[in-house]
Amino acid sequence: MSSAAEKKTPLYQEHVRLGARMVPFGGWLMPVQYTSIVDEHLTVRNAVGMFDISHMGQFIVLGNGARDWLNAMLTNNVAKLDVGQGQYTFLLNDNAGVIDDLILYRIGEAEFLLVVNASKIEEDFASLETHRQDADATVLKNRSADFGGVAIQGPRVVDLFHALLGPDVELPGRNYIRDFAIAEMPVSIARTGYTGEDGVEVFFRASDAAKFWNLVLERGARFGVKPCGLGARDTLRLEMCYPLNGSDLSADHNPIEAGLGFFVDLEKPNFTGREKLLETKANSARERLIAFKMNGKGPPPRPHYSLLNNGTRVGEISSGTLSPSLNIGIGMGYVSSASAKIGTPLEVEIRGQKFPATIEKKPLYKKQS
Repeated sequence: MSSAAEKKTPLYQEHVRLGARMVPFGGWLMPVQYTSIVDEHLTVRNAVGMFDISHMGQFIVLGNGARDWLNAMLTNNVAKLDVGQGQYTFLLNDNAGVIDDLILYRIGEAEFLLVVNASKIEEDFASLETHRQDADATVLKNRSADFGGVAIQGPRVVDLFHALLGPDVELPGRNYIRDFAIAEMPVSIARTGYTGEDGVEVFFRASDAAKFWNLVLERGARFGVKPCGLGARDTLRLEMCYPLNGSDLSADHNPIEAGLGFFVDLEKPNFTGREKLLETKANSARERLIAFKMNGKGPPPRPHYSLLNNGTRVGEISSGTLSPSLNIGIGMGYVSSASAKIGTPLEVEIRGQKFPATIEKKPLYKKQS
C-alpha cells in the first residue's frame, strides 16, 4: 500500500530495509509492524521499543507575547510552566470541539515548542496563525520539516540511555525536556510517551535521523530494543485509554465529554472554547467517553460498532482492539451520560450479533508492581 501523495519520514528507508509493512497514516507512509503487533506490544511492556514519530509536527512560538497568546489559544495553563517543563493541552474551535491534542514545552523564558499530530499540522498552523494578532510580540514558525523524532518506550529505557549518554547522566523528569549531545548529534529528550510505560520522545535534525535510529538499535540490543510500528502504538495507548485524535477526539466532542477536563483550566479567562466548556460543566455533558472490556471471547470490537444498553443503542465505539496484555477485547466509545457509569453492562453489536461488555474504570491496563 503506497501512494505518491503520501509523505515519507527521514526514516522511511530504514523501515523498508528492516522489512516493515508500510501503510498510509495521516498523509504519511508509516510502518504498521515489523514482526507482529503482539510481539512489538509485549516488547514495550517488558523491555524497550522504538517508534518513528518524525511525522508529527513541531512549531516554535517565541517572543514577549508568546506565553499570554498561547494561554488564550490552549486549554491548559501555560503560565504554570517552568523552563524545560511540558504539558498536555488542547487546541479548540469556537464550539470547544477538539482541533488537536498536543504537547507544549517551554524551552526558554519566551520560547515554546508545540508537538502536534501529523494529520493536523496544516490545520493547527492555520488556526494559530489566524488568531496571531501581534506579529511583533509573537513569532510562530512551522519547523516540522527540520526535525525527525522517535519515541523510545519501556521499562529498560533508562538502561538504554545510560548506554548512550553515560551511567552518571540523568534523564529529565516526567514531562520535562532537556538538550543533550549523543555521538555528536544535538538532541532534545522529553520524558513523555503514549504507551503507559516509562519512556522518552527524542527530537533531532532530520539529517541525523538514520544515524540516531541505528545507534539506538545497536547500543540497545542487549536491552532487547526492537523497532515498533503503529499497530503496537495503538494497542498500547488503548490499554491505557489514551485518546487518538480523529477517533476518540474530534470537533464533535469537547475535552470534558472526553473525560479530559484535568487538562482544561477554566479558572483562566478568555481562551478559545471556554464559554462552551462552562456550559457543558453547568448542564452536564450529553455524552461521555467510556472504556469497556468484552466479557468473554469473541470478535474484537472495532470503531463505529454500536453500543447497546438493554437492547437500546446508547452510543458507538470510537476505538477498539484485542488487548495483547489482557487477551480480551477492549475499547472506548461515546455513550449517553445516563449510560456512562462504571460497571454498566453493555452489548457490542458485531455483524448483527450482540456480545456482552462492561464499562470499566480507566486505564484498562494496570502494570503489576
